[in-house]
Amino acid sequence: MKIAVINGSPKGENSITLQTVRFWELYYPMHTFTVLHVGQRIKALEKDLSSVRGAMEEADLLLFCYPVYTFMAPYQLHRFLELIKASGLSLRGKWATQLSTSKHFYDVTAHRYLEDNCHDLGLRYVRGLSADMDDICTERGQKEARDFFEYLTFCMEHNLFESPKVVSASHMPKRPTVLTCSEEDKPGDVVVLTNCEAEDEQLAAMIARFRSVFPRQTRVVNIREYPFRGGCLGCFRCAASGICVYQDGFDAYLRGTIQTAEAIVMAFTIKDHSMGASFKLYDDRQFCNGHRTVTMGMPMGYLISGAYRAETNLQTIIEGRAQVGHNFLAGVATDEDDPDAAIDQLSASLTYALDTAYVPPQNFYGIGGMKIFRDLIWLMQGMMRADHKFYKKHGQYDFPQKKRGRMLAMYAVGAMLASPKLLSKIGNRMTEGMLMPYRKALKRCEDQLRREHKDI
Repeated sequence: MKIAVINGSPKGENSITLQTVRFWELYYPMHTFTVLHVGQRIKALEKDLSSVRGAMEEADLLLFCYPVYTFMAPYQLHRFLELIKASGLSLRGKWATQLSTSKHFYDVTAHRYLEDNCHDLGLRYVRGLSADMDDICTERGQKEARDFFEYLTFCMEHNLFESPKVVSASHMPKRPTVLTCSEEDKPGDVVVLTNCEAEDEQLAAMIARFRSVFPRQTRVVNIREYPFRGGCLGCFRCAASGICVYQDGFDAYLRGTIQTAEAIVMAFTIKDHSMGASFKLYDDRQFCNGHRTVTMGMPMGYLISGAYRAETNLQTIIEGRAQVGHNFLAGVATDEDDPDAAIDQLSASLTYALDTAYVPPQNFYGIGGMKIFRDLIWLMQGMMRADHKFYKKHGQYDFPQKKRGRMLAMYAVGAMLASPKLLSKIGNRMTEGMLMPYRKALKRCEDQLRREHKDI
């Protein structure tokens, strides 16, 4: 069969992900693989898609190939999907799948994003392969790559493909009420970060409503107006210094204009099951901060125009972003039902967070994501020096191997549990013993409250 490889990596032929495709070429010479370097050539493709149109129209299978960048596919592939949809190119009925490489940090949201867009294009989608960056260098990884390709061809032969997971919902936006309010007497500094287009009156009204009811000073930063030289290249030139290889000043702008704020509220209209390619460009270029959670403790909020309730993957990304960054997600205000009430609620919640410095503990999305980063940076500390320094300073190397006392105690408990004779003697005292540290903690709290009450 004819396979069009949609290489979304900005590195082109030097893409790590593409090496798995080269592996398949060796093992399956009966198939023709045509590699389209759409990530590397995105600026040229914005002007003319003719160089890739023919290969995609002739292909039996579209293989989307990319590294995972910040929860999703790279900006360049986002932009390419926008171009394909806008071009009117019909791919309906063709087969499609995807191949990604990463350290498995939110690879699930990246795959779901691509899958949803494949369904938009009317493609028959087969669930893709999410490989570790180093998998193709190992026998196990090579076997998994071959097994996946065999499964892919089996699905195509037997007409097995995934059903769409996003049910198209008719979105009838409700226009918010904008109140008149002066910014001059308000304290604070909160950035409303947006990619609002000039003709997007609905999102503009949502931003205006938020600014009018929010009791702190706000300023709007429209990332569409920033002169980006291009999307992140994945070159790791910033790993040691934190300085981006592009000479467009974005790293300094990010740190001096956006991340200096008390809080950030992101405002966008849903496009292609995401925040849109322009926001993805901004997200990817934030890699000048590496894997450092430089805004931890800062509250975040969202103003979203669109059928947000139908976009479960986008919901996961928004919560995961806040959790990994250890930011309080103050709220997501949409225009689906009652935008005035939703925006007012976001304003109240964000104000409370700023007044009280409220930062809740991380859940699985945050803790799980940071453990992946912790292990990655520890292993690559020689190259990612800025990340390594940050992780040491903030105690993010929380390896369980260092808690030797706890480990020895668990050996003792394990020995008791393995002895039927000891278990029969202990009875319910095991549970009571487990509660001892909690009872001691509550007793200390009780004593502290009594002392404070006595002082009053």
